[in-house]
Amino acid sequence: MALLGSDRGAGLTLANTSAVGARASSGAERIASSRHADGRRTRRGLDVAPVGIGEARAGSAARCWSLLPRSQAPGNREAPLATNDEPVAVLGIGAMGHGMATSALRAGIPTIVWNRISEPTRDLASLGAHVAESAADAARRAAIVVTMVTDADAVVSIAGDQGMLAALPPNAIWVQMSTIGVAGIERVAAMVHDERPDVTLVDAPVSGSKEPAERGQLTIFASGPDDARGRVGALFDALGQRTIWVGAVGSGTRLKLVNNTWLAFTNEAVAASVALARRLGLRTETVVDALDGGPLVSPWQAAKLARIVQGDFTAQFALALALKDVHLALQAAGDDRFEVLARLADEWQHLVDEGLGNDDLTIVTRALERQGGGR
Repeated sequence: MALLGSDRGAGLTLANTSAVGARASSGAERIASSRHADGRRTRRGLDVAPVGIGEARAGSAARCWSLLPRSQAPGNREAPLATNDEPVAVLGIGAMGHGMATSALRAGIPTIVWNRISEPTRDLASLGAHVAESAADAARRAAIVVTMVTDADAVVSIAGDQGMLAALPPNAIWVQMSTIGVAGIERVAAMVHDERPDVTLVDAPVSGSKEPAERGQLTIFASGPDDARGRVGALFDALGQRTIWVGAVGSGTRLKLVNNTWLAFTNEAVAASVALARRLGLRTETVVDALDGGPLVSPWQAAKLARIVQGDFTAQFALALALKDVHLALQAAGDDRFEVLARLADEWQHLVDEGLGNDDLTIVTRALERQGGGR
C-alpha cells in the first residue's frame, strides 16, 4: 500500500466515538464491537478503553477509544497485526502521512514511503520502511497506494506528472485520503476511468490530526466498490479507530465536507464565547470550569479550551487548511446557499491574510478578542 501525504492536519471527528457499535445503518456500516460491564468495548480481540474529558483538558486532541490488547488495556495502543501482506506505499510524508506510515508499520504492514524532501522519511526507514526514490517507484512496488496531500492539484500532479498512476501494477488499489472536495474527487475518478480502468479507486478522506494519525486513531470516511473492502481492511484497521463505509466513490468526500463544516462552527462557538467572556471581564478559566462536565462542551472543545487557557496555538489543524475545507464545502453546496458559512470563511480569510494561517484554527479566539477589546 502506498501512502502519499503532506504536512497537514485533517480535522477532528466531532461525534463522540463511544457511539461506535455493532449497528449498521442504511447510510453507513460501522465496525463491530461489544461492551464490557466496566464500559470498555472489544473489537477483534482488543479492549477499547475510554479516555475522558479530564485527559482532554490536559491536552488530548479529542476523546477517543484507545485500542489495546486485552492484556494491556488501559495504556498505549498496540496495533493489531495486519491480516495480509500486500505492500503499502506511503507517498508524501508530512504530519499526517508520517503518522499514517508509522501506524502501518506498527501493524506489521510492509510499507514503502516517498516524499519530495527525503528528511521526513529517515526515521521511518529506521522503523523498517522502504524509502522509494520517486512516487512512480513507490507505486510500482505497491499493491495499495494511499494519497494524503494538501489539495486536488497536488494529488493530480503526483498521479499524472510524477507517474504514480501509470506505474501502479494491474489490479492495484488507489486509496485517496486527502481532503480535495467534490470537484477534486471527480477529477481523480475521471483519471482512473480514462487511464487505468484496471485500478480500483477508494475515496477515503480521514478525520483527525497529527496525534490521532500517529496513534492509529483516525476516523475514515470510506467509499468505493464493495470488493475493495477486504483488501484495505487491514490498512484501515491500522490507521483508524473507526471506518465508515458510505457508498460509491465521492460519498466519503461529501461526508468529510459535512464533518469539517461541523468542526468549523464548533471552533467558532469556542472562539466567540471565549472572546465574549474576556470582553465581559471574565477569565477563560472561569468559563472552562463552569462548562466542564456539562452537555454543551464536546471532548474536542474541552481539549481546545485547555490549549487556549495555556495560550498554545501551535497547529494541530492549521487555520489555512481548515479554511480550504470551508471553501470546498461552499463550492460543493453553491456559494450563495450558506451565508453564515460564507461569512465565517471571510473572517478566517482575513486572519490568514494577516499571517495567522499556520497557527491552529483556535487562533480565531485571539483575533476576536482583539476586535472586541478583550483583556
